Amino acid sequence: MPVNAKNPLPACLAGAALLALSLGGCGKAAPPPAAAREVGIVTVAEGDVTLTTDLSGRTTPYAVAEVRPQVSGLILQRLFKEGTTVKAGQALYQIDPAPYQAARDQAAAQLASSQATLVSAKAKAERYERLFQSQAISNQDMDDAHASALQAEAGVQQAAATLKTADINLGYTRIKAPITGTAGRSSVTPGALITTNQADPLTTIWRLDPIYVDITESATRIMQLRQAMATGSVQAAAADATVTLDDGTQYAHVGRVEFSETAVDPATGSVTIRATIPNPDGLLLPGTFVRVKLAQGLKPGGILVPQQGVSRDATGAATALVVNSEDKVEPRKLVTDRTVGDQWLVVSGLAAGDRLIVEGTDRVKPGQAVKPVPVTLSAQK
Repeated sequence: MPVNAKNPLPACLAGAALLALSLGGCGKAAPPPAAAREVGIVTVAEGDVTLTTDLSGRTTPYAVAEVRPQVSGLILQRLFKEGTTVKAGQALYQIDPAPYQAARDQAAAQLASSQATLVSAKAKAERYERLFQSQAISNQDMDDAHASALQAEAGVQQAAATLKTADINLGYTRIKAPITGTAGRSSVTPGALITTNQADPLTTIWRLDPIYVDITESATRIMQLRQAMATGSVQAAAADATVTLDDGTQYAHVGRVEFSETAVDPATGSVTIRATIPNPDGLLLPGTFVRVKLAQGLKPGGILVPQQGVSRDATGAATALVVNSEDKVEPRKLVTDRTVGDQWLVVSGLAAGDRLIVEGTDRVKPGQAVKPVPVTLSAQK
């Protein structure tokens, strides 16, 4: 059919055919661009960070008293129950007091005799004084009378001291607890003969509330902390000590650091730190190994980031990935100080407001566009 202006349909069909041939020659249509990959991010923030360190320690009694006799004799009674709490001044043993009572009575009689002698000597000296005034006696007789009176006075003092010693020894026949604490087993029974200041204690008393924990810390770490405090980058913090038991549970009572040794152990290069821990229930026993978390200082304006957002390169340096203002992945090199719970304390490499990638770091690479999604992580201390 001839093509004319009155019948345009053939022309339109011809145009459609040419368009189809043209599209067939160029292949399939280009796919749409891939969507940006989602990554989990946390926003870096600054804040006061309490610097802590986890160390091992060993418990030791707050006070220990080995009970020994101060006089010799025969044990008549044991007056306490082994393994129970005894009070300071409580009687523990009774030694046969008979010989010490006799010695005390003898000393008392000697004191009475000396006092009588003194009365006679003073009276004689007074009479001789009057006779001397009338020149009835010589100077020598007067001097002898005064000397006798002084000697009698000294005899009274000596007898009084002997009586006091006898009273003390008689009191020692009742052996008393020097401190309040838990009494151990008794090494003697009634009928045993004991001697003054013998080598073996009769029993031992431990004061366990509170209880000490002796901890060793690297001298290098302590020096670094002191230098940081001197420059003002770290401030002093409350010297709290938190104990973790062998089964991983945290001990209910928080203690305090009492002091640290002033000398470094040359064999280990460490310093001993002593903490006092409340022990009202007697749960902590002497010689127990525990883990102790010590608060060593407060760092103002510190940056803590989750450990899962920090990795190490081939050289061991700390690295991280952040999302920049263009929503693209940007690598960072970090300098870290220590771990605080499950977080790193970052010295440099990150600033407040940075968006740190903590999820999906293995699926992205530097320069890649991503979709940041804030996530919430529970921090462990």
